[in-house]
Amino acid sequence: MKLLTDFLPIILFFVAYKIHGIYTATEVLIVAAILLMTWQWWRRGRIETMTWVSTLLILIFGGLTLYFHNDTFIKIKPSILYLLFAGVLFFTHWREQPLLERLMGAQLPATLPQSFWRRLNTYWITFFVFGAVLNLVVAYSFSTGIWVDFKLFGMLGITIIFVLFQAVVISRALPQEIKDTDS
Repeated sequence: MKLLTDFLPIILFFVAYKIHGIYTATEVLIVAAILLMTWQWWRRGRIETMTWVSTLLILIFGGLTLYFHNDTFIKIKPSILYLLFAGVLFFTHWREQPLLERLMGAQLPATLPQSFWRRLNTYWITFFVFGAVLNLVVAYSFSTGIWVDFKLFGMLGITIIFVLFQAVVISRALPQEIKDTDS
């Protein structure tokens, strides 16, 4: 359910683009992002940091897109978001506990070494930088329609493949006794 609600603004953006074009799609995205924040507040009593950041960028770059009637702003928004994520992960990379360890550490055994967490952190930094660059390449090399398709289907597919890769990396790092109990 959470995955659906997180992707709902992107799906609505895609549908609105196909029916009415980029500017209506941008308006729909802004409204959907605000509604998602409202729903999170109503449902959980708090708004996730990622939702705050993403909505703020949607408001800024979506607003610029509508004000200047220039779709370049909404096209670069994903790259800005990915670079922010990469920057945050990079900033915590050499700390005692990288951000990924703080986020995922409670779900995995405490016996995993720091080198594992730093490697995992590096993979995510690389993924976000790659996503930022790839988004810009598609945004500036292809039509808006192709970019919209890529935004939904291409990045979603790449993300799923990357998450599966991460699952393999994590499963290989688990101690043997944990692997045996899962069988």
